[in-house]
Amino acid sequence: MARHPRIDEYIKNAAPFAQPILRHYRKLVHTVCPAVEEKWKWSFPNFDYKGAPLTHMAAFKNHCSIGFWKAALMKNNEKLITNAASESAMGHLGRITAFKDLPSEKVLANFIQQGMALNDAGISLERKPAKKAMPDVPDDLSKAFNKNAGTQKRFLALTPGKRREFITFITSAKREETRAARIQKTILLLTENKHLGSKYEK
Repeated sequence: MARHPRIDEYIKNAAPFAQPILRHYRKLVHTVCPAVEEKWKWSFPNFDYKGAPLTHMAAFKNHCSIGFWKAALMKNNEKLITNAASESAMGHLGRITAFKDLPSEKVLANFIQQGMALNDAGISLERKPAKKAMPDVPDDLSKAFNKNAGTQKRFLALTPGKRREFITFITSAKREETRAARIQKTILLLTENKHLGSKYEK
């Protein structure tokens, strides 16, 4: 498989200590995965397999890093996840400052092969939906809580989604009269331990 010219240039311009590390890992990736595609993404070398990310490498001023895109799904990945969670390096193998810091070819090949198997199976990492920030409780609703014992406690006991529904229900009112009526309805429902969707539940 052809080498990406940007990656050739990247390795050539890397610090002297980093060049043999990058060359070695690049060669190993091609040996283990002959069908790999070199990609230049996010300003560092990436390696894709069957149209999906497989692994990547990068060089910094004082260290190199190597990462596996689907490390979270791999076996024997505890150390990989621990390294990725630390702030000491970008990647799954920690700070690689010399050739001796690299795991054995057998270990590296195993992680590459696991990534290939996951790509072969079409398995992707699940993307967690971004959590919506909880809007502030309107002042007029807070005042209503103060006048109606127990309603705030019941409100806070609701799931975030149900609390958000109540707040949106109130703040979306275009007229003051409508808003006041919605606050009154909210207090009534909370007094009865109900929420806006209660009438649709069996």
